[in-house]
Amino acid sequence: MYNGELLLERLQMRQRVEAERRERIFNDKVRTIGIDKEALDMQVIEKKKREEAAEKDEQAYHAEMLHNSRVLNLLHRKQQKEKRTMEKALVAYQHQCQLPWSQRERGLKCDDGQMMLPGLAGEDPYFRVRQQKQKAQLKQWLIEQQTDQSIQRRQQKLKDWLHDQNRIEMDNKALELQSAEVQTRNAVAVATKEHNLAMMAEKKHRSHLDGLTEAASTRVGVPGLRSERIATPERLQEMILFQKHQMKEKWRMEMEKKQENEHHDRVRLDSARTALLMERQQARQSKELRCNLDRTNVKIAQEQREQRPDIRRGRIDESFFTQFNTCSR
Repeated sequence: MYNGELLLERLQMRQRVEAERRERIFNDKVRTIGIDKEALDMQVIEKKKREEAAEKDEQAYHAEMLHNSRVLNLLHRKQQKEKRTMEKALVAYQHQCQLPWSQRERGLKCDDGQMMLPGLAGEDPYFRVRQQKQKAQLKQWLIEQQTDQSIQRRQQKLKDWLHDQNRIEMDNKALELQSAEVQTRNAVAVATKEHNLAMMAEKKHRSHLDGLTEAASTRVGVPGLRSERIATPERLQEMILFQKHQMKEKWRMEMEKKQENEHHDRVRLDSARTALLMERQQARQSKELRCNLDRTNVKIAQEQREQRPDIRRGRIDESFFTQFNTCSR
């Protein structure tokens, strides 16, 4: 009997396991996903519950904030209403009990006739002192601005003056170079003209001598002609000497022209070198003037900083205020 029940129980267990196995195998979702779907469903349900709880908490928080805002708004309105009521009561009291003609103490009256006790809100016992300090500070700032502007104007004037001086010197150099070039061209033109005239005269004289020599060599004795027209050997020797002298003069003129051209070239090179040296000297002088101006400005600024009190840090002595209001005006 006992064995039969045990076999029956084992058979039922095997059937249950087989049924679960078939359900897992023949279920498309479980077979495709490959995980426990029931656990996933439980996680989804728990997530929805958490989201609903968070949404409820947020709604409760917003409701509480809205309630607090309404309460604060009501309190603010109540305070404003009480403040207006107190102001109206104060104004009514001043009109009823503090009339200008019923006041006996002059020191408690304001300039416009309204009553105001000392120490009340709106009264500043150090107003005049603070106003004087503010005026003094504004005056000091104005002096500093004027000093800075004057320094800038001086620097700009110095720059303009240096620029004008440099431009004038460059113009003078250009004029000098132009005049030297014009003189050189004129001298070259004169020398060329003289050389051409000398060449023309020499050519004319040479052609004349050649004609005389040819006539003397081909002349035939004719009765009645004078003997002076016949070229003698002495005359020919003089002509040869004259030609040699002309050749020497020509060579001398060419050498003088060459020396003159070399002299003009040297003059141009010296002028260019002098202009370059003057330009460098001008740049050096401008740099020195700029350095001197910077040192002077730094010295002036240092002196002004030493003389100026430190208003921002409160380092002001009594001598600072004695320089103002020194006259009756």
